[in-house]
Amino acid sequence: MTIVGIYTLFVLVSIYTSVMQIGYVNKAKKGKAVLLLDNDFIKAGNYSVAKERMSIASIFIEYIVFILWIDFGIKFLEQNISYENEALLNIAIVMSFLVINSLISLPFSYYEKFVLDQKFGFNKSTLGQWIKDIFISFVMTLLFGSLVVWGVYEIISSFELWWMWSFVFIFAVVILINMLYPTFRALFFDKLTPLQNEELDVQIKDLMDRTGFVSSGVFISDASKRDARLNAYFGGIGKSKRVVLFDTLIEKLTTRELLAVLGHELGHFAHGDIYKNIALMGAILLGMFAIFGNLPLSFYTELEISQAPYAVMILLMLFMPVLGFFMMPIMGIVSRHNEYEADKTASELSGPGGSIELANALKKLVNENKSFPLSHPLYIFFHYTHPPVLERLKELGVDVGEIDKKALGEACQAEI
Repeated sequence: MTIVGIYTLFVLVSIYTSVMQIGYVNKAKKGKAVLLLDNDFIKAGNYSVAKERMSIASIFIEYIVFILWIDFGIKFLEQNISYENEALLNIAIVMSFLVINSLISLPFSYYEKFVLDQKFGFNKSTLGQWIKDIFISFVMTLLFGSLVVWGVYEIISSFELWWMWSFVFIFAVVILINMLYPTFRALFFDKLTPLQNEELDVQIKDLMDRTGFVSSGVFISDASKRDARLNAYFGGIGKSKRVVLFDTLIEKLTTRELLAVLGHELGHFAHGDIYKNIALMGAILLGMFAIFGNLPLSFYTELEISQAPYAVMILLMLFMPVLGFFMMPIMGIVSRHNEYEADKTASELSGPGGSIELANALKKLVNENKSFPLSHPLYIFFHYTHPPVLERLKELGVDVGEIDKKALGEACQAEI
């Protein structure tokens, strides 16, 4: 069957890419340490390999689940859920699909948080906190997911070119989520407090003024209660934009390094990267809706399911990862280019020595986040939205030392 064949190709390419990455990293971690101390280099390599092995297991389970959904899962929901109201019927079937998939993914989420991240020193969350987060996410998914499903159902039922209007509706929802994300995260997950360091606040606002970035404020997130990684983000669109710094970032970076990191993010704003990414994501969504909006009736007949709105929505969600994976190389090329440009802007905004401050910040992020600095070219091609950190450092004029590329060239043959 074509639909199973396409998904099988996606699974095989995904697993092959992970296998190549595992072999590459296993080879590289035995060589000369790069950017990290010897022990940290090996530890980062082990973490990278462990993540990829978990990814392979996850992909394999998802493949089995996909086959089960296609073979009898959708039909099972059709036969066992009944409402006289067509809208309620569609909402119930689609939301049941989402709930079942979420339950299947829970063991992987638990393993990643309380086994893998715990082992490598990232997890700071308690089991109670994790359950609370899962419950809040579940309730929000049920509430807002049901509204979105209802909206798509009404569109499919009312318009001949339903796929075009469904795209417009979903794209509007995506933009709305981007606008409200900081607010919802602050309400239900992270506690955000205004930045109390007046001197740093003035320096950050000066950077924002120089790039025309208008923000509703600079906030500190208590992210350390869940995770030890360093991060920062600019959330929202329009007047809802805000700067959010993880408390872990404030703790580990110097003021100039922190300003360099924020300068990089402001570089994305100055170049309009946020809107470019939204447009690119919109193009992918439009392509997906166009494909599934023009499938022949024989396609559904072959699957032995009705061409009902719920079936269309479930098939769309089942195939989203496939299109996303194969579109990633294009998105990655664009994104990596944008990262280099943002680095240049950060260096300029930071003044004399700005490139060095950004380079120092990148090195600290690699160390604190245990990011292995070397990756297989195929893995970079399919997965990297940012350029490899070594390439970014070279562009910033930093000497990263010698790397035995000849030895690493043989790593593709290494076994898991």
